[in-house]
Amino acid sequence: MLNIVLLEAEMPANTGNIGRTCVITGARLHLIEPLGFHLNERMIRRAGLDYWDRLDVIRYADYNDFLAKNPGASVFYATTKARKRYTDVRYTEDSYILFGKESAGIPEEILVEHPEECIRIPMLPGERSLNLSNSVSIVLYEALRQLDFPGLEAQGELHRLSWD
Repeated sequence: MLNIVLLEAEMPANTGNIGRTCVITGARLHLIEPLGFHLNERMIRRAGLDYWDRLDVIRYADYNDFLAKNPGASVFYATTKARKRYTDVRYTEDSYILFGKESAGIPEEILVEHPEECIRIPMLPGERSLNLSNSVSIVLYEALRQLDFPGLEAQGELHRLSWD
């Protein structure tokens, strides 16, 4: 199972959208506190729609708690400062992909400890960053593509007509 990790997320709508994406893809969501909101806020439920109750989510007191409870985890650190692109690494079924808070990203003290695991989404020079929930979707779907979309092969059905 792929793992999405949010370090000190600040915006409930982003977390709700990310939670919905995790449910739809079978990924687990890890939330590292402090969060900039309460998990029972209406904005999370609104963004996550009826998916939130089915979300596999684990909370941690802080980054050190996350590390202690996931020893030996294969973690990739998504940052605009990385040398490698998110497509340059190989994800495994148990990879963890960590994203920083919306206003500041992942602290540089963490990044410099993991230079080979830092990944970025290419952008035009001078631009700050993509929206957090969009970034999670981009990287998560690349990891799923590399793993050949395990368990996600169901074909959609039309509502009123048929594909025949």
